[in-house]
Amino acid sequence: MKEKVDKELERLEKDGVISPVKHSEWAAPVVPVTKKDGGLRLCGDYKVTVNLATNTETYPLPRIEEVLAALCGGKIFSKIDLAAAYQQVLLDDESKKYTTVNTHKGLFVYNRLCFGINSAVSIFQRIMENVMRDLNVLVYLDDLLVMGRDETEHLLNLDRVLQRLQENGLRVKKSKCDFGKTQIEYLGHMLDEKGVYPSKDKVRAVHDAPTPTNIKELRAFLGLVNYYGRFLPQQSTVLAPLYKLLKDQTKWRWSKVEQSAFDKCKEMLTGDKVLVHYDPSLPLSLACDASAYGIGAVIQHTTHDGQERPVAYASRTLSPAEKNYSQIEKEALSLVYGVKKFHQYLWGRKFNLITDHKPLLTLFGEHKGLPTMAAARIQRWAIILSAYDYHIIYRQSDEHGNADGLSRVPLPETADVGTETMTAYLHALICEHLEGVPLSAQQISRATRKDAELSRLHRYIKEGWPREVAEELKVFYKKREELSVEQGCVLWGTRVVVPKKLRTAVLNEIHNGHPGIVKMKTIARQYVWWPHVDMDVEKTCKQCDRCQLEQRMPRPVPLHPWEFPGEVWKRLHIDFAGPFIGHMFMIVVDAYSKWLEVFKMAKITSSATISRLRRLFASYGLPEQIVTDNATTFMSEEFQLFMKRNGILHTTGAPRHPATNGLAERYVATFKAGMKKLDGEDLNVEDKVSHFLLRYRTTPNSATGESPADLHLKRHVRSRLDFLRPNIAMRVRRRQYQQKEEHDSRATERQFDVDDPVYLRNTAGDKPKWIPGVVTQQTGPVSYRVQGETTDQVYRRHGDQLRPRYPQEVSDPEPLGATQSADQESNLAGPVSTAPAPQPFTLDQPEPPDPETVTLRRSERTARRPSRYRD
Repeated sequence: MKEKVDKELERLEKDGVISPVKHSEWAAPVVPVTKKDGGLRLCGDYKVTVNLATNTETYPLPRIEEVLAALCGGKIFSKIDLAAAYQQVLLDDESKKYTTVNTHKGLFVYNRLCFGINSAVSIFQRIMENVMRDLNVLVYLDDLLVMGRDETEHLLNLDRVLQRLQENGLRVKKSKCDFGKTQIEYLGHMLDEKGVYPSKDKVRAVHDAPTPTNIKELRAFLGLVNYYGRFLPQQSTVLAPLYKLLKDQTKWRWSKVEQSAFDKCKEMLTGDKVLVHYDPSLPLSLACDASAYGIGAVIQHTTHDGQERPVAYASRTLSPAEKNYSQIEKEALSLVYGVKKFHQYLWGRKFNLITDHKPLLTLFGEHKGLPTMAAARIQRWAIILSAYDYHIIYRQSDEHGNADGLSRVPLPETADVGTETMTAYLHALICEHLEGVPLSAQQISRATRKDAELSRLHRYIKEGWPREVAEELKVFYKKREELSVEQGCVLWGTRVVVPKKLRTAVLNEIHNGHPGIVKMKTIARQYVWWPHVDMDVEKTCKQCDRCQLEQRMPRPVPLHPWEFPGEVWKRLHIDFAGPFIGHMFMIVVDAYSKWLEVFKMAKITSSATISRLRRLFASYGLPEQIVTDNATTFMSEEFQLFMKRNGILHTTGAPRHPATNGLAERYVATFKAGMKKLDGEDLNVEDKVSHFLLRYRTTPNSATGESPADLHLKRHVRSRLDFLRPNIAMRVRRRQYQQKEEHDSRATERQFDVDDPVYLRNTAGDKPKWIPGVVTQQTGPVSYRVQGETTDQVYRRHGDQLRPRYPQEVSDPEPLGATQSADQESNLAGPVSTAPAPQPFTLDQPEPPDPETVTLRRSERTARRPSRYRD
């Protein structure tokens, strides 16, 4: 063994899986494990070290039943096994020290995920499911199963899986892979297009198992048999003598009875047992039955030829308390056991529930009400079954063989399936039944009689409608053919017409859980109606403070393009790019010519930025306006003083709204994309920047139609193609107009006035997302100053970061069960903007004349700012 350990340590160190260390605070003893192929796997006994100090990651492994239920339709299969699966997952430097193992050759740390870590299984399953997401493949740790309905589909799925493995650097072990098989072994089961079979190797292991000589050996044998319990409908009866030996205070005694059960179990499993694949498209039924000492269930498909084929079997013995139940309670218990056992197959779909006990049709039939005096146990089970969509069917015992046999040969008593989960679910269902309806029909009836409108409506429905009705009843008159009265309640179709004084209570109940407007309307349309119910739903939702504080960002306001400057170097847009390729860069763009300057910055402080701008201005002069974001560099007192002394208007956008300086943001992306394309060039950073700028400046811009060099430097070799060039300003305006139309098609018009109550976006990143405030000043077409109501701060916000706020109306809602006279419904109101709608963006420049009639000269026309922009 020592030689094998030495060789394995050398291999792992050579492959970079482990590395030697001189000392460590975390040293677990090494545990060598022999593989099936004779190889050796080194594990650490981490239960005495790191496993005691770490929080175990809980990521669920798929259940075998769930995996096998996904095989429907597969005819060709391929199995892929990863080579040294865990050891393909890299560990970060901080985690490596915790994986130290102590060997006879010293201490080693693992550089990769290792066996023995308590979270290794969950970590690896999560990684593999993320890698294989959206692919048609079953994943169970390092075992992958690819299938297809034909060879073409199978090869396509297999190619995608292998490509995804290659993209993520994962290697497979070819000797353990099988490709293109019509029958394949996976997770201890043989699979083909017909169904699922027990694995031949596992069956052979059961068949060749020696007679147990103690409880430990018996438990091992029964564990192997129970793995295939879904194939054995009579397992519990046959194995009953063996399970008796496992009970406490039972002495070990192996007699002819136990040996007979042992041999019979081997015969049962070695027979031809096949279960069909679960197929969502086929009718599904669950047959359940109970005997004096056990309950059983079988889930089965009805195939196209009308035969019932089993998908899985299940049974268990009754506990001593359950054996005292009446027969009807035992039969009902079998139904509950069946739906809980096969919950993953039954939940959310229609199925037939088959029983041979006819009284259950009265108790659990979909068109039957549960008797008031039914036992509390039956009532609880009825609530559980009410969560499923089933049609209960009676079948005589002689035609109910599958489930009847299971109940008479049950498995030994085990913990009930999903007991804790189903108990919690039962409690939730009981609460829903008790509290789900805010009002009773009696309360609605009493309030209807006292409601001025609905009392007359009730009389008209009963006695006939007059030719003329009051104005407030005309909305009901239009629906008179669809109105009815049941138990004193007015119904429109199946929806209850709620009296005015109870509408607030109903709306509050519908809004319980804070659903949105659409979901509230959906719920309301299933149960209730009154005139303008949709408007009341919207009002309730909009006035909910909690909903408003947690809402998402609103749709953007219409695009407000920057005014075209009309001349070179009048307005500059500045931003920083980086860290990018190890450096920071300052991007400067001229709004007129789209001339681009890029400077590599050692520091992006205000002083360094001012120094670089001084050199730039020495070449081209001072601009009239500079647009930046709200970075500290640009908002410092030093930078503001530099702008003021040089007579430059410094404009910034709203915090966290980069679209305001969109020109600079776009050219940051252009610069990065251009530099990445030069990765293959043998140039330093400065030369790459120069190469990019030369290419960019001499290329015609899509917005202007001219190259930045032509417009900025006014140097260009004149050619006959100049006749084709359109007016620059016209082209830019047309381009802006197109951008505005594209943006405004996805935008919502919002205009706020001074003193308007609003919610402003909290950009600090902490709760809440929205802060209530009041508009104090409009600083631009779509920019505002807002005074926070809950803070002393004044905020600058863009229109995209504001939402109208609907103040909560102060009222005394009628108590839930009150019967006093109705209050009149308040008018729905909200803040309405009186600001004039923004003027449409127009192209006021004429189309360029025909080049053939133009006398060649340079334009001397002075471009004037449109009057609507002069203020």
